Amino acid sequence: MGINKRNRRSIALVLAVLLVTLVGCSSTGKGNNSSGISENAANSGTSTSDSGSSAFDLWLGWAATINNDSLVQQYWRDKEPGVAVKLEATQGDAMTALNLKLNAGGFKDAAMFSHNDTVVTAMTRSGMVMPLEQYFDMPDKYPGLASIPKVYIDRLKDKDGHIWSIPTWFDQNPDNPWPGWSSNSWVVRTDVVEKAGMTLDDLSTIEGVEEFLREAAKIKDDSGKPLLPLSFLMDQNDNLGYSDENAVLNAFGVSTGGAGIEKKGEEFIFAYDNPNFKKAYQWMNKMYREKLIDPEVVTSKKEQYQERNQSGRVAMNVGSFFNIPSSAWEALDGPTAPGWYYQVIPIPKVPDVDQVGINQVVNPYPGYDVFVNKDTKNLAAILKFFDYTLQPNPEQQHVVNEGPAGLYWDWVDQPLGKWNFTDPEYDKARNSGDVALKSKVTPELYMTSSFSNEWYPWWNVGNHPHAGYKKTTEFTEAVGKMGAVRSVHSYDMVKMKTGGVWEKSAPTVENLRKEYRAKLLMAQDDGAFEKVWNEFRGALEKRGQWNEMKAEWHETYQAEIQVNGEF
Repeated sequence: MGINKRNRRSIALVLAVLLVTLVGCSSTGKGNNSSGISENAANSGTSTSDSGSSAFDLWLGWAATINNDSLVQQYWRDKEPGVAVKLEATQGDAMTALNLKLNAGGFKDAAMFSHNDTVVTAMTRSGMVMPLEQYFDMPDKYPGLASIPKVYIDRLKDKDGHIWSIPTWFDQNPDNPWPGWSSNSWVVRTDVVEKAGMTLDDLSTIEGVEEFLREAAKIKDDSGKPLLPLSFLMDQNDNLGYSDENAVLNAFGVSTGGAGIEKKGEEFIFAYDNPNFKKAYQWMNKMYREKLIDPEVVTSKKEQYQERNQSGRVAMNVGSFFNIPSSAWEALDGPTAPGWYYQVIPIPKVPDVDQVGINQVVNPYPGYDVFVNKDTKNLAAILKFFDYTLQPNPEQQHVVNEGPAGLYWDWVDQPLGKWNFTDPEYDKARNSGDVALKSKVTPELYMTSSFSNEWYPWWNVGNHPHAGYKKTTEFTEAVGKMGAVRSVHSYDMVKMKTGGVWEKSAPTVENLRKEYRAKLLMAQDDGAFEKVWNEFRGALEKRGQWNEMKAEWHETYQAEIQVNGEF
């Protein structure tokens, strides 16, 4: 689904712009033949031949605990595909690390980053990476690479037809994508609903939810304290596409998934311009003023929010159920703690809202890029490894992550059914919760492969350690069917101009959302709310250049669909 959302975001973006400029200026273009591959790689005998090295270095564009002698890496080296992969992780901010790496001579063999237009631009402008399009059209030699759906390959081509990376972590079936871990929802404790003298059906409307919250406020927890009727996490690291308030916004018909843009007829509606964005916060403000929302919701840290849920202080939550967290029920075998009673419910109906807003856009397109140094002497090993990881088998992500069936895990009854870990020592380290122990068995490089709606490993574990473990899968499958999840459209994938208004102003607009959401929630009365709302709208335009951002988006979108079409 993603994504650094920390408060240093604006600084990182400035560095990213500087990065593109620096690597563009430092590119010499020397040593390349007509194909863009360096003379070293072309003449080394390893560029397209299996006679070259069977090892390569892979730099990961994220922080990770590395153990380059893990059991899964040993299998890659000694068995299949017969390649030794030496990993290097990134320390600190990925964009800053990339800037430093490129300006210090680049990475040795290959680098893998989550898909990001700024990274792609920096890599290509550096002159340090090679074009790879020829290797996706060699089914006899590289069947895995050739199996990548053409719709992904075509979209990766630049204006000259070059493809500068190996795409990974995409859906094998672009027309029937796996929905992912849907989690943004309304979550209620069924034991509190029963104590309130109500049923889950009573919560099908926003009016019913209000009635429940008022009844829940009269109920006390096991320690004798009144329950907090409604709570959610106002995380400073979230964004418009992923925040707990989105569950309320979606009920009011506001789409927040992707870039927060939804097409209705021939018109594009941006989240902040949807009149129901204001109405959703008016509803939250009303609940807050009635003391039906946790009074400390604005200042609570994630640890405090989770502790209150674990201890049974909260009757209802909105937002990602993973923020509660899911361990509240996964570690239980029955109704021995409040977490057992959590249940996701359909998004409540709001008057005059015909369609709930979208909170998750299912994007089957590649989530990661693997760039190859034009001067590598280990091209054959790189291609061989990713040809293996990208085999189009439904279980391939699990094979890449944990080894093949029969080694450390196996099918319970039949392929693509339930499975269990079969090696006790591997299982113990893998699920220890200790990242150092886990790194001894697997580097968890599932993202070097692809995924399929036909079979997802973590929804099919055979031996659940506790009865409550299966609830997480049940929740996410249910949330995915509540109307707030849809497949990607062309307007979700607009690549904004480097150095353009959107790129420069988007961090400001995001900061404004975080600044004013708290003010809107805590407004003392209707008059104060209206004043804050008008300030927010004014700040969007004055500080965020909101209308200019939208104009640039429309212009860019029209240009893109002229090239790639509309879907």
